[in-house]
Amino acid sequence: MSIKMLCMGAMALSMVTGTALAGATTGTSALDDPQKMSPFFTDTGMKTMKSEAEFKTAWAAMPTDDRTMIMKECSDAGIAQTHADFCKMAKQLGGNQ
Repeated sequence: MSIKMLCMGAMALSMVTGTALAGATTGTSALDDPQKMSPFFTDTGMKTMKSEAEFKTAWAAMPTDDRTMIMKECSDAGIAQTHADFCKMAKQLGGNQ
């Protein structure tokens, strides 16, 4: 009986741990982070982008690591499609790091 309970416990633990690890590696995109993205949008819902000049200013003010991460995420087809306008502008400015 105790071996059966031990096996069931180990199996349950591995399923919970696997789910937690999978969620950690496929978390939300940085492009969905309001704190990082608010300088690029006029509204809190992040639907209306600022002008090209304001976008360029916000892009230049962003830390290099964040710009690199965003460029990497914009190269992902699924994310780039969801954030098409933003990624288009970021790619235009991506070489100006």
